[in-house]
Amino acid sequence: MTHSLDALTGALLEAARAAGADAADAIAVEGTSVAIDVLKGKLEQAERAEGVDIGLRVIVGQKQANVSASDTARGTIVAMAERAVAMAREAPDDPSVGLADADQLAKSWDLAALELEDPAAEPAPAALEDDARRAEAAALAVDGVAQVQGTSAGYGRRHIQLAASNGFSGGYLRTDRVISLAAISGTGMEMERDYNGESRIFQADLPSPEEIGRIAGERAAARAGASQPPTGAYPVLFDERISSSLIGHLLMAINGTSIVRGSSFLRDKLGEQVLPDGLSLVEDPHRARVSGSRPFDAEGLPTARRTIVDDGVLTGWTLDLATARKLGLQSTANATRGTSAPPSPSITNVILTPGEKTRDGLVAEMGTGLLVTSLIGSTINPNTGDYSRGASGFWVENGEIVRPVNECTIAGNLIDMLRRIEPANDARPHSSRMVPSLLVEGLTLAGS
Repeated sequence: MTHSLDALTGALLEAARAAGADAADAIAVEGTSVAIDVLKGKLEQAERAEGVDIGLRVIVGQKQANVSASDTARGTIVAMAERAVAMAREAPDDPSVGLADADQLAKSWDLAALELEDPAAEPAPAALEDDARRAEAAALAVDGVAQVQGTSAGYGRRHIQLAASNGFSGGYLRTDRVISLAAISGTGMEMERDYNGESRIFQADLPSPEEIGRIAGERAAARAGASQPPTGAYPVLFDERISSSLIGHLLMAINGTSIVRGSSFLRDKLGEQVLPDGLSLVEDPHRARVSGSRPFDAEGLPTARRTIVDDGVLTGWTLDLATARKLGLQSTANATRGTSAPPSPSITNVILTPGEKTRDGLVAEMGTGLLVTSLIGSTINPNTGDYSRGASGFWVENGEIVRPVNECTIAGNLIDMLRRIEPANDARPHSSRMVPSLLVEGLTLAGS
């Protein structure tokens, strides 16, 4: 059968109707990925994958079922639809099940403005290998770097097509280019590891392999001789590399699925202060050349810019159609899905209001405390917001970085932490989550 994604989704819907579905939606994803790994200047691994995956959700009354396959033969599609309808008839009733109404659907969109696809040709494997070699060499050239754990260069291209029996049909292409590596300083028990990785939609926007490798090497070298910090209550500065994890906890807490289940530390905070005065958190799914952008959501609703937190006050939840119906609200056009599951709510791009100070300015302001550059492990209570994570970074005294630290734990409560954040001005404009370094006062450190 043809691999035209529009034809595939159409065939899936036709098969669903023939099998007895009252309504259905379909997704087809055609992808190509190439990954080259280099170690010690030699090719370690080369991978290439190509394929088409299809998914079908059928609705029978107030019941639904989802099936998927990587075989696009006509017989497979017919069998998928028959099995999905049989499964749906055995599923429990769910009043929230259903497609969007016709007047809710996206009618037009400007893919060119989003710039989700690099028109340049796919890079040759030899070019990717050369990028990886150059990045590795740059890291090894940094004084103090003992070895590079592994360097990868890759390329991906995905074509996503959605269609539904309510009349919606649309698709878009997305590309990405990535170079990443981890460098190690020291030997034996004194080894310290750090990394760097960059990903862009357009090859032309990607930093040079030499810059990516050099930064990884410098980060690893700066960690040489790390030791535990003291135990106590101190200010903690979350570096821009990992600060988005704090905002990520907020985003998870306002996800419609968490709210419906009642498993959110922000479930009773709608309309209340959750960030400091003056700070807003905005979702913008239409930023050009940014990985989280999309013209419509997985249920065919038009995406739009919205303010999640306005001047510190929480304004709403992140919803798809099902969670919105359960809460008696309207979808925020945040449905996402793969081929093997029905839609669920998920965020796109977010921007946190930046501060006026640089990261170094916040370091000077904090006096004595911890600059965190890496987080490991996680013990987060989604109901209470209690927070505990392993961390490493740099100890600050009298407003200056004095030594690297490792093997410590930071703890607090996210409700309090988010209310006390002070942002720097170093968010990266290409990132899907534009979150700068964040200073949080009064966290508990467990170290030596």
